[in-house]
Amino acid sequence: MDSKSISMVDESPSPATATAAPLGRNVIPIVNRLQDIFAQLGSSSTVELPQVAVVGSQSSGKSSVLEALVGRDFLPRGSDICTRRPLMLQLVQIKRKNDGTDEEFGEFLHVPGKRFYDFDEIRREIQAETDREAGGNKGVSDKQIRLKIFSPNVLDITLVDLPGITKVPVGDQPSDIEALIRTMIMSYIKLPSCLILAVTPANSDLANSDALQIAGNADPDGYRTIGVITKLDIMDRGTDARHFLLGKVIPLRLGYVGVVNRSQEDIILNRTIKDALLAEEKFFRNHPVYNELADRCGVPQLAKKLNQILVKHIKTVLPGLKSHLSATLISVAKEHASYGEIIESKAGMEALLLNILSKYSEAFSSMIEGKYEEMSTSELSGGARIHYIFQSIFVKSLEEVDPCEDLTDNDILTAIQNASGTRSALFVPEVPFEVLIKRQIARLLDPSVQCARFVFDELLKMSHRCMVNELQRFPVLKKRMDDVVGNFLRDALQPSETMIGHIVEMEMDYINSSHANFIGGSKAVEMAMQLVKSSMVTATPPKHKHKQPGSRSVDEVEKPTSGTSWRFSSIFGGSDSQMSTKSSSEDKPFSGPVHNMDPMDYTSPMIHLREPPTVLRPSDASSDQAAIEIQVTKLMLKSYYDIVRKNIEDFVPKTIMHFMVNHAKRELHNVFIKKLYRKDLFEQMLQEPDDISIQRKRTRVLLRVLQQAFQTLDELPLDVETVERGYSLTNNDPTGLPKHHMLPTSSPNPTATGSMDSFNTASPKNQPPLESHSGEWSSPFYGHFEMSGNKTCILCNKA
Repeated sequence: MDSKSISMVDESPSPATATAAPLGRNVIPIVNRLQDIFAQLGSSSTVELPQVAVVGSQSSGKSSVLEALVGRDFLPRGSDICTRRPLMLQLVQIKRKNDGTDEEFGEFLHVPGKRFYDFDEIRREIQAETDREAGGNKGVSDKQIRLKIFSPNVLDITLVDLPGITKVPVGDQPSDIEALIRTMIMSYIKLPSCLILAVTPANSDLANSDALQIAGNADPDGYRTIGVITKLDIMDRGTDARHFLLGKVIPLRLGYVGVVNRSQEDIILNRTIKDALLAEEKFFRNHPVYNELADRCGVPQLAKKLNQILVKHIKTVLPGLKSHLSATLISVAKEHASYGEIIESKAGMEALLLNILSKYSEAFSSMIEGKYEEMSTSELSGGARIHYIFQSIFVKSLEEVDPCEDLTDNDILTAIQNASGTRSALFVPEVPFEVLIKRQIARLLDPSVQCARFVFDELLKMSHRCMVNELQRFPVLKKRMDDVVGNFLRDALQPSETMIGHIVEMEMDYINSSHANFIGGSKAVEMAMQLVKSSMVTATPPKHKHKQPGSRSVDEVEKPTSGTSWRFSSIFGGSDSQMSTKSSSEDKPFSGPVHNMDPMDYTSPMIHLREPPTVLRPSDASSDQAAIEIQVTKLMLKSYYDIVRKNIEDFVPKTIMHFMVNHAKRELHNVFIKKLYRKDLFEQMLQEPDDISIQRKRTRVLLRVLQQAFQTLDELPLDVETVERGYSLTNNDPTGLPKHHMLPTSSPNPTATGSMDSFNTASPKNQPPLESHSGEWSSPFYGHFEMSGNKTCILCNKA
């Protein structure tokens, strides 16, 4: 094919181009602006922006590919490692001058306001900036160099040229240089927002490519990786990279592109990139294998593919990016506000301190009332914890207590017999009941006081959670406030504990046996006799024993003889004024004369009594009467304990709330004013540490950057229909790309006369379906792509 058979590209925009241009011409430059904005933060930026990272081994041809995309020589050259710092390269397409001439220039972010029209000067600046950061003896650094190149001969693409993977350290490089470079590369390509341009020379073992290997580690499914095979013209005779380009060896969802680099001889002879691109086009056109793969061979196809995929990728990433920026902006704005502004005047300090004390008191009260803005949703906090202490800890613990759990039957019987003195206990006396119930009531004091201390601890914790961010800038004031709150709450704890002690003492000082809920003596005896009788029925019948004189059977207990009955003191509602005739007669003293006794009676041996033991236990503990007495006492203890327990459960929380919780809500602000609002303390308490001013400056810069980024994102056409329409695969260009000056439109048959005009006027519905050799363009990220071949040079418009 000669140059006459290829017509010049029509520069007038077609309707499809007019529709597509807004997104293609806006989306990548806006992302470039975002990258410039976040570059102000340096390495502290955590925002993941869409970009293309270029990876490959040393001397793989990465620099030649980038220079071919730009169309100019501008990168450092050498026999060993040349790229020693990441180079952020932003290609920006601009319009030609009115006279039709080109204006191409570069700008460095570290040299603001200066345009470099001489590309040799751009190379020298890259080398100087690299040496300044990484040293002059082959050292490497992860700090970026940011370069923009403006030209009418480029497509909008943003790439990051990373240092080549090397095996052997040279110069000042450390012994682990390979690991360092691989770590640097992974820090870029592991991000889901980063596309990977994996460059592999064709004259090496393609199946063991370092670039494809490290790209596979970061992108195992191949969704984000574009393969570039360089130096196809210097492969061994009889071999080719067809299977690789078709994705049959190492499949990539975004496919491969093959290119031909300038040789070292070309560089030495100053052969221009324009001439090299013409030679590349001729090589692929005349090669028996590659001429059938025109859609995936040549730098122009690589440029179009990168542009299209990057636009689609940006469209996928931007909605999530905007949401992330919005959340980050809110968080940083809140943090920055917490640092406040520097106050130097006395009036300003006075107003600031008063505002802090008031807000703290309000926040403390709101936390107790459950109205705190930063309320937790993962655990109970504030007043809810106090309520939990009252109901789920204090009340529940008291309800689980059995008032008789520490009293054995012998303990109860001992108390009854001790209260009877020298007489037999014909009823359960009042005194042992009061002794036993007071003993159980006294047990309620410790948990009640412990409950008050639990609430004190919770109030103290709440005070430490109030206005944490606002007070971190004033550590002296925070410590003073913590001391004031701690002393104030401790002062409130003392009357709470005193009042709780009074409540328990009041319950012990007056046993109200007339309480409406108290079981009473008569009912207790009735229930006790039923319990004893039922236990006797269920128990094994005892053996018959000889009835001792003076003892009574159970029947006699249940059916007392005439004139005898159970007698109870006033606590049971009975009277002890009546005594049986039999008892009265038995109590009469013996008055018979001793000398009337028969002397013969004294001939019998003397009866000796055994000494009473030091510790005496109650007798008849197993008798029926004792069993009834024990049951009666237990029933009354449980009945009255329940009355007292309910009173304690009610009054102790009320006491704590009155003397401590509500008192703190009412008086904390007044205490702050009294203790801390003193003019002689203003400067001391409002003194900021040095790190706070550093943090204020940091958040101010970050806030400004985020605001700029958010405003920039608002300029993007994020409407999905617009995006899809702008880069639809059914527009007049089968590549799906807008026309650019000096970039050829594709045709199914470029050699046919008038094919361009007929293709541009064809209806999208009548276009033939696009086909793919291997189907590698089917990607969940970007849909189905296909790049068609072309035979026109991107730079010279010549065959």
